Amino acid sequence: MSGPRQPAKALTYSSYLALDELLTLQRPKSSETGEPEHDELLFIIIHQVYELWFKQINHEILNLQSALEEGDAPSALASFKRVLTILKILVAQVDILETMTPMSFGSFRERLESASGFQSAQFRETEFLLGHRDPRVFEHHTTDTAGGRRLRQLVTEPSLYDSFLRFLDQRGLDVPTESLERDVSQPLAASEDVQAVLLAAYRDDHLAEAVCERMVDLDEGLQEWRYRHVKMVERTIGSKTGTGGSAGTAYLKKTLFQPLFPDLWAIRDRL
Repeated sequence: MSGPRQPAKALTYSSYLALDELLTLQRPKSSETGEPEHDELLFIIIHQVYELWFKQINHEILNLQSALEEGDAPSALASFKRVLTILKILVAQVDILETMTPMSFGSFRERLESASGFQSAQFRETEFLLGHRDPRVFEHHTTDTAGGRRLRQLVTEPSLYDSFLRFLDQRGLDVPTESLERDVSQPLAASEDVQAVLLAAYRDDHLAEAVCERMVDLDEGLQEWRYRHVKMVERTIGSKTGTGGSAGTAYLKKTLFQPLFPDLWAIRDRL
């Protein structure tokens, strides 16, 4: 016979959040030399927190897609609000990172070796979920990683913008069939026919108009974060090559002012 059952340990704040494990995950490389650089811990924590927020954003976008596909505008608007609020936090975190001077970053930068933010599969997942699908991403995310396999799965699935078009079509706005049945693996392209539908949404359907405006907010919010990120990198390393041999600031600047949802911007002068 088995012995008496041991009472289960009470759930605590620490055990629920796995704090004993979490707080051991910050491992500055400079500490391995016996001369830890003070700001390396900040650098690690900021980027780990970014990854956690990316995880939450991706979770929310999937929920937002489901709400749009089901025609549930109130739930969709609530999800939009949460994602937009998180994006504001991502921008604010740049302020914290900018308390680190170029000299401070330079004191441990070489220890990063080939590690680079370009390797963030979760941020690429965010882009893929929103509809920005660049096949060059797969050069850095191969099938031997979980992130690379996830990206290859996502590229075959509808994006948020596809779900948005289906939401409009369900509301009787007659989205063109070719847009509803487009090859979702391809980048989004502007469409005069879709723009006509969007103009009708703004003119005739206040709820659809609200959803359109939250899509624009989302596009603008990501652009705001990109801009702050570019200026932070430029402030820290100037025009130097980025970590991992990336193009650094030169590449990041190319990502600015490229709308996720071109049709929603193309109609602004006609509203």
